[in-house]
Amino acid sequence: MKLILIGLVLIMVSCSKNDGVAPENENRDGYLFEDGFETSGNDLSELFPNDGSRWSNLQQVDTNGGENEIDLESSIVSEGNNSLRIYARASDNTLSKADIEKAGFNAPEGSIVSISANFYIASTENIENLLLIDLECCSCWDPRVPDNQCPGIRLMMKDNDYLSIERGKILGSTIVQSEIAFPRNEWVNVVWELKLSQNNDGINKLFINNQEVLSESGMNMPNKSLFETEFANNGIDFELQEPLFYERFQIGATANPTPFDVELFIDDVKFEIME
Repeated sequence: MKLILIGLVLIMVSCSKNDGVAPENENRDGYLFEDGFETSGNDLSELFPNDGSRWSNLQQVDTNGGENEIDLESSIVSEGNNSLRIYARASDNTLSKADIEKAGFNAPEGSIVSISANFYIASTENIENLLLIDLECCSCWDPRVPDNQCPGIRLMMKDNDYLSIERGKILGSTIVQSEIAFPRNEWVNVVWELKLSQNNDGINKLFINNQEVLSESGMNMPNKSLFETEFANNGIDFELQEPLFYERFQIGATANPTPFDVELFIDDVKFEIME
């Protein structure tokens, strides 16, 4: 039986091939990852060294309209010599995705997570519902239930370019801001801060170009009772796996459900977990 866990089809499927693999990093002293996409020769493979010190994976889901693109750019940069260029075609019967992923960390309930990056969206078209950042737990899914949906939260562009916090995959409503519309064709700094909780005492903050545009309490992790009830309503026994923690984040066009191709650039990514 197909479950309707969210209101938009575009965020129903979001897991890559390494879903369900629990991270080994326990983050006893916190966790910090930073990357400005610098390489010695514009070689994308340098972002994926064998020691795992940089990025973990690429996610690219192409449409019938053509291949998406993920590469390094040297002419449009925020700092240094490189940025990451993402070109995501418009979705058709396939949901278009093009992003880069970092995994192998452990962000448990009660910890504080900060994700920051600089974005340059080279488009003037309507980008409502474009997803830019996903924070997910694949290992919290009940292994007895097929189609791991990797519950989590995301940054989504809402109407009139208002970047907001989307919570559909944890059975919550979108936290929408209307303070600042996302500027186009220029570098924009985004900072997303969370105190993680499966209850309403979670903290959700969003800053655009150093201005706080959102500060609201509310759950930002999957809630065991909500998931059990939702699945039970569909006749399925489901148990959220514990301990509960987020284990990966993706950045880019993590989904482009818009009717337009989108080109964007990313630089100066920072991901931090504080206990």
